[in-house]
Amino acid sequence: MTEQLRPDGTLRHLLTLEGLSRDMIERLLDRAQGFVRPLGARPPVSQSLTGRTVANLFTEPSTRTRVSFELAAKRLGADVVNLEVQLSSRVKGESMLDTVYTLQAMHVDVMVIRDAEAGVPASVAANVAPHVSVLSAGEAHVSHPTQGLLDALTVRQHKKSLEGLSIAIVGDIRHSRVARSDYYAFRTLGCVDLRIVAPPALMPAAEEFAGCSRHTSLKTGLKDADVVMMLRIQRERMGHANLPDADRYFAKYGLTPERLAGARPGAIVMHPQPMNRGIEISSDVADGPQSVIRDQVRNGVAVRMAVLEAVLAAGTGA
Repeated sequence: MTEQLRPDGTLRHLLTLEGLSRDMIERLLDRAQGFVRPLGARPPVSQSLTGRTVANLFTEPSTRTRVSFELAAKRLGADVVNLEVQLSSRVKGESMLDTVYTLQAMHVDVMVIRDAEAGVPASVAANVAPHVSVLSAGEAHVSHPTQGLLDALTVRQHKKSLEGLSIAIVGDIRHSRVARSDYYAFRTLGCVDLRIVAPPALMPAAEEFAGCSRHTSLKTGLKDADVVMMLRIQRERMGHANLPDADRYFAKYGLTPERLAGARPGAIVMHPQPMNRGIEISSDVADGPQSVIRDQVRNGVAVRMAVLEAVLAAGTGA
């Protein structure tokens, strides 16, 4: 695994939450909380990263993650370059590392990378100059560390602490980078009762998600849960993974008000989005009083501000 910390223990890269200490995660969450503002209030703005440049390199479509990284960098005073593979020299055959070296020569300080191929962020991190940081914005099915942080922040805002909570993650666990990052975040922050709920075809390998209970029944998986995290079901997988069609999937695994009633009173409902309403979640739940999905979106900018500040401020000795 590529080393994510500098010799002095500060954060240089963020590729995965696996192996990060509880203290470091909590410090990032505490800083992110300081950037959170109520809906309608002016967002926090600073010039702490003036003169620094952040490049967003996305080879997969993204709305929330790309926009929130861009807003986070700009609100800290950094310059931002957005590069989509469809418009870049990679279409002409240039490798990701050649693209990175080109941007590095233009004094880019942070590379934010989303790629469908596992290992790309770590490969870039292993080859950039010492002053450059690499942040994963989503890596294949492997990791989505800032999503894990923002989900943990959202739970902490509504439940104070993750210790003593029962958390259920429901849906396509096998292919989910969000589930993997949430697993490391939630476990590191003290959640002992972490459950994964999925059809057998979408359960992860036996060696993954150690310590989690596994449920193929939504009823048993949600029983007395404090937090319910629903994951997107990708329609294209339904025809290739022995899954029922959308209607039958919703009939068995879709989150409805009636099924949510089996969770603990006051349970919160989360979803990393994009949502398939009527497949994994009903609109009554997604827009209902127990939903904190919009809080997750708000927290995404705050978390990414905290991470950018951490890797860049540390890099200058600030």
